[in-house]
Amino acid sequence: MESASQDINLNSPNKGLLSDTMTDVPVDNTASARTSAPEGLTDAEEEELRSELAKVEEEIGTLRQVLAAKERHCGELKRKLGLTPFDGLKQNLSKSWHDVQVSNAYKKTQETLSQAGQKTSAALSNVGSVISRKLGDMRNSTTFKSFEDRVGTIKSKVVGSRENSTDLHSPTGSGDKPPQDNAPF
Repeated sequence: MESASQDINLNSPNKGLLSDTMTDVPVDNTASARTSAPEGLTDAEEEELRSELAKVEEEIGTLRQVLAAKERHCGELKRKLGLTPFDGLKQNLSKSWHDVQVSNAYKKTQETLSQAGQKTSAALSNVGSVISRKLGDMRNSTTFKSFEDRVGTIKSKVVGSRENSTDLHSPTGSGDKPPQDNAPF
């Protein structure tokens, strides 16, 4: 097997679609090249280690080829089943969102925000009650009643004079009707 001279990139965008000769990532052959023996190793020990290293590198190459073949097969099966990369992304996002929701940090944050929302709602309700009560108190005050009476007097004078002038020009002659008071005061 020529695994020492093959290149593979498992993060390649063509993953699963690799040809039989893979050329994405170079395998480092310099590790098995002869250098001077490290101190404390005999020539026999060094040769044994180099032999073992060559075997491990060959196994790695074989495993990469098997993985590439399995990824190709997986891609073919997904294509036959009509599964698209978007489906996989959707499934991954759904699983990730579920993982986030069951995490302790999310639960604590959710509880904190829920409590804050309840407190805010209660505070706004109290503010509304206070404002309503204050407006009621203000309306019942003597100053407001005096103001209301003055506005009512002015309104009746303005509306009364306007109705008198329109009655003269009105085709129905509704001069006999009393003025209607639709004022909120």
